[in-house]
Amino acid sequence: MIRAVPDTHGEILAAAARRFTVTGYRGTSLQDIAREVGCSKATVLYHFANKEALLAELMAPAIEVLRGLDDQLDGLTGAAAQEVAAAGFVDLAVRFRQEIAVLRGEFPELLCQPAFAHIQQISDRLRDALAGHSARPGARIAALVLLAGISEACAEFVDIPDDELRPALLALALRAIEPVAPLPHPSTTEDKDS
Repeated sequence: MIRAVPDTHGEILAAAARRFTVTGYRGTSLQDIAREVGCSKATVLYHFANKEALLAELMAPAIEVLRGLDDQLDGLTGAAAQEVAAAGFVDLAVRFRQEIAVLRGEFPELLCQPAFAHIQQISDRLRDALAGHSARPGARIAALVLLAGISEACAEFVDIPDDELRPALLALALRAIEPVAPLPHPSTTEDKDS
């Protein structure tokens, strides 16, 4: 009879996600994670160099999707940037609710870690896209509130199914975005110069 080999690496990741969600990243030790898995701290360190490496692997899928969204936004402006940013961020936030819950309240501190340093620049570009690349305070404020609110809603409302949460958040985001004035059509500008 073949015995199933336990997935210790995966069990450690799952335990870390649970512990980080309940007691926070700072409030969780490697020993806490080991105790929850039923292994030694040395076993945790065999699979992960340190707590930061564990968090980096937990967040890697969400970060990859965030990078993909950043690539999609490259070159988009105005309303097109706003719509892609809103839909993309809502999809990301709903899909990675647990990861957002892990970061809840500790995001600014975690951005100081080398593994996450690039996330601040991507977040800034996402906020700018939600604002339609506008310098108007209202547009920038709305974009920041949307990012924070969508994240918080996904972490808070775990009992709402994805297929209900996503459309509700997207509708809210599209209502909250400050419209960007369209750029003048090139033929209109030429007519005025004639």
